[in-house]
Amino acid sequence: MMSKYTIGIDFGTLSGRAVVVDNQNGAELAAAAADYPHGVLDEQLPQNIALGHDWALQHPNDYIHVLQTAVPEAVRAAGLSKADIIGISIDFTACTMLPVSADNVPLCLKEEWTDNPHSWVKLWKHHAAQPHANRLNEVLEQKRPDVLARYGGKLSSEWMIAKIMQIVEEAPEVYEQADQFLEAADWVTSQLTGEIKKNSCTAGYKAIWHKREGYLDKETLKTLSPKMENLYETKLRGEIYPQGTKAGELTSDMAEAMELPEGIAVAVGNVDAHVSVPAMGVTEEKKLVMSMGTSICHILLGKEEQTVEGMCGVVEDGVIPGYYGYEAGQSAVGDIFSWFVENYIPEKYELEARDQGISIHELLENKASQLQPGETGLVALDWMNGNRSVLVDTDLTGMILGMTLATKPEEVYRALIEATAFGTYKIVKSFTKQGVPIDALYANGGLSYKNKMLIQIYSDVTNKPIYIAESKELPAVGSAMFASVAAGSEKGGYDSIAEAAENMARLQPEPVLPDQRRHEMYQKLYEEYERLHDYFGRGENDVMKRLKQFKSG
Repeated sequence: MMSKYTIGIDFGTLSGRAVVVDNQNGAELAAAAADYPHGVLDEQLPQNIALGHDWALQHPNDYIHVLQTAVPEAVRAAGLSKADIIGISIDFTACTMLPVSADNVPLCLKEEWTDNPHSWVKLWKHHAAQPHANRLNEVLEQKRPDVLARYGGKLSSEWMIAKIMQIVEEAPEVYEQADQFLEAADWVTSQLTGEIKKNSCTAGYKAIWHKREGYLDKETLKTLSPKMENLYETKLRGEIYPQGTKAGELTSDMAEAMELPEGIAVAVGNVDAHVSVPAMGVTEEKKLVMSMGTSICHILLGKEEQTVEGMCGVVEDGVIPGYYGYEAGQSAVGDIFSWFVENYIPEKYELEARDQGISIHELLENKASQLQPGETGLVALDWMNGNRSVLVDTDLTGMILGMTLATKPEEVYRALIEATAFGTYKIVKSFTKQGVPIDALYANGGLSYKNKMLIQIYSDVTNKPIYIAESKELPAVGSAMFASVAAGSEKGGYDSIAEAAENMARLQPEPVLPDQRRHEMYQKLYEEYERLHDYFGRGENDVMKRLKQFKSG
């Protein structure tokens, strides 16, 4: 049987990556990346209009740029016949959302709206909706505690409803003009097919949709704002389709622009972390998948629906059919290490790294790996971009405790890595405490293969084996797997994601195993982390929030 191929495209925070995958065995023939020309708009719009504190926007044409550049480049590099390509699918950061007109054009691309920041794409890490998230949580606590429980007791400012509330209150004219609010995953997919089909993953995790109960009730929505009473019938309208569903077929215009065959299957969109789960071969419970990059998204499958503190949602069939998919996360991980390296490294370290022909990160890893747990004398809180799980509070800030005049950069670097590991351990313990078991961790993303010390620390802290993805483009591979399901077996794909995972998923041969002695020391450090976590994070001392208010004036 001749191989057939699918294309997966992973839209990240700063760039998009396309990969061509062999459906028979998951082999990656070629990959290509394209940076977003406008990057993240967090200070001003392209026309120099200033943005407020905690804003993070994007330009929708950057996504089209990825389709028109990365995809043709990957296909050409793969050197295969385009006739053997049977499907395409995308994944996206979430909740990344945008208002569109009745003809499905982003409002920011229309001349009369382009100067209004609320007409632009709100990126996942747009945190300026935090006051609105606070109000949303207060209303749900009073009226729908059952709904709030499914999201770990708090809904994030990063999710859909808080972002819509911000638009309603700060730019009601944009709210009125918007025909729909779309996840970027659904909007880009609609550009491929010519029709809007919404996926169950983003609807369930980001927009308060439940497979059995539907959306949030009108009375609660009206309490949030009278303008939002009919939100789900109007601006969030449309049927919800499960993952792996065929959203449509590639249009002739997009086929020409992407140098692909017209009419190939297009799967409904997905979320980057969630699509990585089957790509790691995880199609059953007790396995926590960590997508490790600028942040970490944790995904876990369970047989039953449980309420877990700080989870970002539990959605039936949200990841793998037949399971409840749990999501948790950390708002900053790789971003923390980059922040430290970019701002606090002395010149002599830069010279040393240059002499050795290695990066600053590699130099710090080499130095920090010589240290034992506790040897730094430091413990940190990993909240430089707020806390997603389990506290769900973007107004929290980071901290490093224990520094002296003798503290070295590698010691701070290691303490920051340990802090992010403690954050993951807190999430693991939160799940297992509520009866959702975890036996092993599965890691993918840039951090999982760039920093061996980091993965060993995570294993030592959690006392779990960690299996690492073979692919460096795992979300894109996962998207390609869902594209094969959308195409179906008749076209050379598969009829279920479990079947696709069985044939296409690939892991590195050996897991990273924990060291029991180091784990015992980390237990002592974790106890200190947890004390600080609760003291600063649960309201006993709100100094972080007061300092943030002083800063913003």
